[in-house]
Amino acid sequence: MRVYLFIAAVAGGATWLVTPLIRHLAIRIGAVGKVRARDVHTIPTPRMGGLGMLVGFVVAMLFASHIPFISGLFTANQQAWVVLAGAVMICLLGMADDLWDLDWMLKMAGQLLISVFVAWGGLQIISLPLGSLVTASPTLSMAITAFLIVASINAVNFVDGLDGLAAGIVAIGGIAFGLYSYILARSSPSYASMATLIDVALVGVCVGFLLHNWHPAKLFMGDSGSMLLGYLITCASIVMTGHLDPASLHTSVYVPVFMPILLPILVLFLPVLDMCLAIVRRLSKGQSPMHPDRMHLHHRMLKIGHSVQGAVLILWGWAALISFGSIMILFFDVKYVAIAFLCAAAVLTVLTMLPYLRHRIPEIMEEDAAYSEHHAAQHVSPPAGRGQQDRPAKADQSEQQSLDNQGSHSSSTNPPLPPTV
Repeated sequence: MRVYLFIAAVAGGATWLVTPLIRHLAIRIGAVGKVRARDVHTIPTPRMGGLGMLVGFVVAMLFASHIPFISGLFTANQQAWVVLAGAVMICLLGMADDLWDLDWMLKMAGQLLISVFVAWGGLQIISLPLGSLVTASPTLSMAITAFLIVASINAVNFVDGLDGLAAGIVAIGGIAFGLYSYILARSSPSYASMATLIDVALVGVCVGFLLHNWHPAKLFMGDSGSMLLGYLITCASIVMTGHLDPASLHTSVYVPVFMPILLPILVLFLPVLDMCLAIVRRLSKGQSPMHPDRMHLHHRMLKIGHSVQGAVLILWGWAALISFGSIMILFFDVKYVAIAFLCAAAVLTVLTMLPYLRHRIPEIMEEDAAYSEHHAAQHVSPPAGRGQQDRPAKADQSEQQSLDNQGSHSSSTNPPLPPTV
């Protein structure tokens, strides 16, 4: 464990040190994001922070390749170098988008080509637990691997809308997944695990970048950063499934075997949910799935009254609840995990809706008070309809009375004539 903590510290330190240089480079070459209608920030801010993340990750992996405890991971096969090559390519693709705003179809085509290259290089999902452990064919393995990488890349890209949000969510997912892979690795003859190594380096990179990306951010990670984070956390999951031997597993560890497929989705639940909602929302309007809007989860959090920091912290809380909740069911009784999960979810729900309730409850009270006053006034004063009905009758009475007065007056002034004979 100390070796992994050291690797995380190296990754975080390198990222933290090099990020200010990347910021100056981004300003010099014009990688400064303009303020768009969908953006939350109001000041043009340099992006391309993913390059600093890449530097931190590469430095950490090079350090790890010279540590005796885990150096064998780099000589046993080419997976580590394939992951590094894919990370460089995906970051370069993101940098091109940060500079020139590539068309979404061109960007997705590049993501797919890089994913296929990584799968062809040996980073594949070897087995799928479908009722029983079924070894996937090479073609199916490459297709599933490429799909998972592209989906994760775009999920993290979709959620990258507030300072520190994407880096924090990926760091939380990396911690949960790293603990899970480390526990699985302890059951093997060697504790060394490539999945754990990638996870701890990823967490260190995220923490190092967060020191510059917390609101108000000095630098955005851009597509170069969000695509890199989604790529790395998925690679860690795929590497771990490659070490599971279907022939040596039995039903007592069926759930742990199935978790490598589910866990990337669970640790990235919020980004995946946000991506799915955005795609459905845009397609229902006849728009492109990549058409930008201000209806993402973080936009909704701001709309109901949260500050940027408050929205980020609450979304971090939801990510931690789902990520660690999915891990806890492997080691504790499901009943107790469910109770703790529901209690934490209730607290987060209240915190999520608190700004809305603070504004809405006084409005409801004012509406109730106004309605009560109006209802009481109706009981005190006569109804308008009844007054209108009584008005003609009163007019008739006064008119009759005036006629009577006229009659009496005429009789007093003009006495009757005597009768004629």
